[in-house]
Amino acid sequence: MGEASAGLPCGCIRARCEESGAEREKRWTELFQQLDLNKDGRIDVHELRSGLAAWGVARTDVDEIVRVSDTNQDGQLDFEEFTRYLRTHEKELKLMFRSLDRNNDGQIDVGEIQQSLHSLGVEVSTEQAYRILRSMDRDGTMTIDWNEWRDHFLFNPFRNMEDIAHYWKHSLMLDIGEQLTVPDEFSERERRAGLVWRQLVAGAMAGAVSRTGTAPLDRLKVFLQVHGSGGASLWSGLRGMVQEGGVQSLWRGNGINVLKIAPESAIKFMAYEQIKWLIRGCKDGGSLRVQERFIAGSLAGATAQTIIYPMEVLKTRLTLRKTGQYSGMVDCARQILRKEGVRAFYRGYVPNTLGIIPYAGIDLAVYETLKNAWLQRYCVGSADPGVLVLLGCGTVSSTCGQLASYPLALIRTRMQAQASTEGAPKLTMVGQFKHIVSHEGVPGLYRGIAPNFLKVIPAVSISYVVYEHMKKALGVGS
Repeated sequence: MGEASAGLPCGCIRARCEESGAEREKRWTELFQQLDLNKDGRIDVHELRSGLAAWGVARTDVDEIVRVSDTNQDGQLDFEEFTRYLRTHEKELKLMFRSLDRNNDGQIDVGEIQQSLHSLGVEVSTEQAYRILRSMDRDGTMTIDWNEWRDHFLFNPFRNMEDIAHYWKHSLMLDIGEQLTVPDEFSERERRAGLVWRQLVAGAMAGAVSRTGTAPLDRLKVFLQVHGSGGASLWSGLRGMVQEGGVQSLWRGNGINVLKIAPESAIKFMAYEQIKWLIRGCKDGGSLRVQERFIAGSLAGATAQTIIYPMEVLKTRLTLRKTGQYSGMVDCARQILRKEGVRAFYRGYVPNTLGIIPYAGIDLAVYETLKNAWLQRYCVGSADPGVLVLLGCGTVSSTCGQLASYPLALIRTRMQAQASTEGAPKLTMVGQFKHIVSHEGVPGLYRGIAPNFLKVIPAVSISYVVYEHMKKALGVGS
């Protein structure tokens, strides 16, 4: 939802005393005049978004502010509507501030932030509480006064402390949950409200649309991994697939690729929760440290992969099938079971599981490093670097993780496809590695990586757009 309101002009002069009615009206008038870019006496959505972005409030839900405040339904805010919103919202913010200020000294400190979040079922470490405080502390006192609190949340349409607690908590998480290894964390209150499953549904839908949109590149990658490119270009590879089975053949294997998203996400989340509990033990504690989240995320990923791995094998076989080879998923599974036995459904499992470790570790480490470096250099004191930065960090970290784990992914795919390659020897993981290096050299371990990289940015972009729209439709806050 909202970003730190660092640039709000009303926060330039800090006053410890209460603001008079005349001063408040003057401040609201100045705000309105600065946001009314075309000076027509009204503020529309575009003017509000542009003005707030210039002040550093780039992620506020502007549409919600206008929708709630636009009493005459003309799509714009006149001065009366604008001041009515500010008057009502500042009263709500004042009540929230007083509920946080437990010792009534006019300041909010780290202990009060932790205590208030704890009472709402959200546990944060002292370090995380300091990050929250620094995102609002503009005068360097390491406390938050009323002016700092008001300026920070003035254009965020939060209604209660639960909304703010949810925003604080999720601004500390890895926000691109649809593609990162480590799942999000949820409080007991959020679980009871059904937020967990709505978030998983939003992520599954985003993944389904994203994978469908990039399926031709994914099929081309699998073809190059198994059969090699022979010097052919990406375009000639796609053209060859179309010539063999028509345009629709570019989406072979996509059905089961989409089908396995929901169970994999649900299993990963449930396993992550259990493993996290085992790591922490029965004692109460804050969020896991980065290293602990890496271990929990890796083990959760391995658990999910173990359970849904037969679907991975089916996906590879269906992706590589020739026209008429299988009539569908069930026919493919039946033929594999009849000709190769149950063990065929776990062919390539070892390199697949080994690949989770470097991917998860590098993905998380690079993501955290890039995000923190950005915060320290460009957003000093902010807990939230912004959507585009998070997307950029997620894309780079995912790419680095893939570079490290790609040879294992290639070996896994070749082992999964062995029975469908006529006359090919049934090699072990080590045997595949030696065969590839001796026949194709070290570059052979990265065969098919070009289409894999080409699909990263569109996949992340599609996922994010669909994910955000699904969250709004399902009533999940940002």
